[in-house]
Amino acid sequence: MLRTILSFLRDKHYRNLLFATVSVLVIGTVTYHYLEQWTWLDSLYFSIITLTTVGYGDFSPQTDWGKIFTIIYIIIGVGLILTFINTVYNHFKNIPQDHFNQKN
Repeated sequence: MLRTILSFLRDKHYRNLLFATVSVLVIGTVTYHYLEQWTWLDSLYFSIITLTTVGYGDFSPQTDWGKIFTIIYIIIGVGLILTFINTVYNHFKNIPQDHFNQKN
């Protein structure tokens, strides 16, 4: 399993996609922390549930700037996050099952 994860990270395309995904989540987390005065954990939580389109509804921006940021954040981020999730899924789907059963 560790070998599989390392092979994923060695690939430039995957690595760039991971970097972009983490960057978008960090930008969202920092922005919500300062605009909405949420804790770091709540800000990260909201960033993730927003971009994965889960949206439980337990948090929502209360400031006008928070709402404006969320509109832009969703337009930019949802496609990126879904691409990342799909890429990870396809990467692991294409690995033979016996690869997972080998000891590292």
